[in-house]
Amino acid sequence: MSDKSTDNRVTLQGLACDASNPHQLRRALDEALDYRGDITITRKSSGESIQGYVFDRTSAATLSDSKIRIIPTNGGQRITIPYDDIAQVRFTGKDTAAGRSFDTWMKKYVRNKLAGEAANIEPESLDDA
Repeated sequence: MSDKSTDNRVTLQGLACDASNPHQLRRALDEALDYRGDITITRKSSGESIQGYVFDRTSAATLSDSKIRIIPTNGGQRITIPYDDIAQVRFTGKDTAAGRSFDTWMKKYVRNKLAGEAANIEPESLDDA
C-alpha cells in the first residue's frame, strides 16, 4: 500500500491479495467493505471473476462461515461468496471517495479564497473522479 491520495489516505486501487494468507485475505475483505469503488473477486470453485461493489460482509471465526455480499457491475443479482471460495481480491475500480474528504475541500476553498478566486460550496462532480 504505497500510493497516497490527495487527502493522505492510502488508496487501494490496483492492489491485489490472494488466499495464500488467510489473515491478509480477511484484512483485504474488511478494506473492500469500506472501499468506494469496484473490486474483482476470483472464485476458487469456478475460476470465475466477478467485478462489483461489496456492500455487506459477515466475519466469523472460520473462512467457511465468513461471507461477503457483492453487487455485480453487470447489474446481475446480488451474490454471496464465502471467504473460503475466494482465490483473489483485486481493487480494480477507482475509489470515488479518494481525495474528497472535508479537509481536502476546505484546503481548496481557502486556497481559492486567498488567491482571490471564486470559492463556492458546490460539490465536485463524481464524473471527473
